[in-house]
Amino acid sequence: MAGHSKWANIKHKKSKADAQKGKIFTKISKEIIVAARDGGGDPSANFRLKMAIQKAKDVNMPNENIERAIKRGTGELGGGNSFEEVVYEGYGPGGVAILLEITTDNRNRTASEIRYIFSRNGGSLGETGCVAWMFDKKGYLVIDNEENPVDEDELMMAALDLGADDIKIEDDTIEIFTEPSLFNEIRQGLEEKGYKFSEAEITMIPQNTIELLDLDQAQQMLKLMDALEDHDDVQNVYANFEIPEEVMKSIQE
Repeated sequence: MAGHSKWANIKHKKSKADAQKGKIFTKISKEIIVAARDGGGDPSANFRLKMAIQKAKDVNMPNENIERAIKRGTGELGGGNSFEEVVYEGYGPGGVAILLEITTDNRNRTASEIRYIFSRNGGSLGETGCVAWMFDKKGYLVIDNEENPVDEDELMMAALDLGADDIKIEDDTIEIFTEPSLFNEIRQGLEEKGYKFSEAEITMIPQNTIELLDLDQAQQMLKLMDALEDHDDVQNVYANFEIPEEVMKSIQE
C-alpha cells in the first residue's frame, strides 16, 4: 500500500480547498441524492446514505444542503432521477492504473470529456475491466500523528481489537485499513477512545503500485489526477502510482 498516502494527503488538502469553493459540496450532494434514490431516505436503514451524510459532515456541509439532497433523492423535490452511475477505467503516464467513479446526467458528454482529459495528460481511457481487478475496496482511516500525536502501540491494539485488517505507520501518518462492512463500527469505536481522523472513507486501495521515478511523468500524472478530480461528474479517482519523496520535493520546488 506504499505510496497511497502521499496522493491521499495531496487529495485531502485539495478537498479542503474544494470545500471552500463549494465543489466538494456538489459532488457529495450527488452521492446523497443517488444513495437516497436507490435505498431510501432513512440513514439508519441505508448504509450508503449514512456514509454519504458522514462525508458531508466531515467537510462541514450545511444541514439544509444535506436535507435538500435527501429530498431530491426520495422524490420530494425534483431532479433526483437524472443521475446515472458509471465506472471508467484507464491508464496514466508510465502505465499507472486509474479507476473513476462517475455520476452523470449525460453519459455521452462525460465520456467524451474524460477521454479528452486522459489524452491531453499522457493517459488513455481503457476498456471495462482493464484495471478494476487491481484494486480492493477497503475502509480507510488516517490519523495525522504530527497534528494529533498518539501512542502507536495503544492505537494498534485498539484498532486490531475492533477488527481492523491492517495498520501502517509512514512518516507522521498512521493508516488503518478495514473491511467495508466494519468501517463504521471501527471508526466509532476509535472515536469513542478519543482518536481523531484527518480522513475517514471507504475507498479503493491498489494491490500494487507503480513507482514514478521520472520527474516529467510524475508531474504529468499529478496534472492528470487534478484534471480528473476537478471534473464535476467525477466522484472519486483511484490510482496505483507512487512518487518517491525526492521526486515530490522536486515537483513542489
